[in-house]
Amino acid sequence: MKIANSIKITVFVKEGEDEEKVRGRLLSLFPFDIEEEKIELKEDVATGFNDKKIKVLEVVLEKERHIEAFLENLKKEMMDEVNERILMQAESRLDDECNFFLRFSKKKLMEENDLWLTDQGNCFHIKINVAAFPKKKENALEIIRNVFKLEG
Repeated sequence: MKIANSIKITVFVKEGEDEEKVRGRLLSLFPFDIEEEKIELKEDVATGFNDKKIKVLEVVLEKERHIEAFLENLKKEMMDEVNERILMQAESRLDDECNFFLRFSKKKLMEENDLWLTDQGNCFHIKINVAAFPKKKENALEIIRNVFKLEG
């Protein structure tokens, strides 16, 4: 069963941050080599407060095998406590268009290699467009609950 139509993973690199370290951490979220799989790592530049330049790194997954492998790896890397929070907050993380949003603390991920949910802006942002049919929140929630259910 198809889980998602696409997954977009985004992270901002602020002026003064080690871009290569952030890029490496982003790439480590994937259990496959995105270059070998011909998946583009998009780069864009935005202007933040006080006209500071911010680099935006983005990867979009659209193939079912990439989506499944990414989600399986993400779940494996998370502590059960984080997984439980995702399940408890599932409804509030889902919009009317069946997009499911996760934000992981950039600081925790960079410094402690820890996938920790956050509501703050400085994060690794994941947007999952859930493949619910018919396209209803209830159907999308069922898919999300199946993806993040705790084993055993």
